[in-house]
Amino acid sequence: MPVLIPIALLIVVAVAVGSWLQFTERQAVDAVHTVGSSAADRVDVEAVVQSVDAAARELVLRVWVTPRGALGEADGAAPVADLSLQTSGSTRSDLEFAAHERLATRDVPVALTGGSISDYPFDTYETDIAFRAQLDGKQVPVRMLFSNHDTLFSISAEPVPSGQDAVAAVGLARSGSLLVFAVFMMVVRWALAASVLIGAWYLTTGSEGLVWPGLAWMAATLFALAAFRNTAPGTPPIGCVLDWFAFLWAESIIALCLITVVITGANKALRPAP
Repeated sequence: MPVLIPIALLIVVAVAVGSWLQFTERQAVDAVHTVGSSAADRVDVEAVVQSVDAAARELVLRVWVTPRGALGEADGAAPVADLSLQTSGSTRSDLEFAAHERLATRDVPVALTGGSISDYPFDTYETDIAFRAQLDGKQVPVRMLFSNHDTLFSISAEPVPSGQDAVAAVGLARSGSLLVFAVFMMVVRWALAASVLIGAWYLTTGSEGLVWPGLAWMAATLFALAAFRNTAPGTPPIGCVLDWFAFLWAESIIALCLITVVITGANKALRPAP
């Protein structure tokens, strides 16, 4: 009974820490960064990151445009004149909206710079997101409401002063939950490799020959680690930090232990009885 008390306390602490981490990450996902002008007559741009493709080095930004005040009609559902939304150089195309027509969301790809996916799960990226609006050929103020819906990344946005434009310097890094899971995977791999190493030492120093259950366990661990590696979120490429820190070495240790146990066990089994 006294042993159960520390275990129960450990469970409570783990659940409390996990709840706090989940809450803080949820707050970060729900955060909205406001950049640009607060004038009454302006164009609001809600820019939401839908997904980040680190391998292709781009993100998909869902853009919802709402003209406010004298610039819009029907409660901002349509512009009073032709509206042109110019974007930054990292964004592939500008947006055009016809006068008096209902505005719809647009998905815009944005290129990322810096970082490399081979640094997974510690890879970071950056980009600039900017919007400049022209209504009937005249520049008007812009306010950007920037947020993130990709749970695999945490995103920061720093406003850049630029007059009537809305400009933000955006930084991207892997989310806290992904980092925790990736580190957990590395720890598990080293722990399993150490377990197989201890088992191999026991089998090679003993008097038994080929211990088939032990060999089956080692072989199963060898292939299980490969399947476990493929469950890493974000589909990291082979040769990333996750592999060089744990996976490749753990697989090598387990494979060498398995071969050593087979050779040693076969020699013992074939040795003539005294």
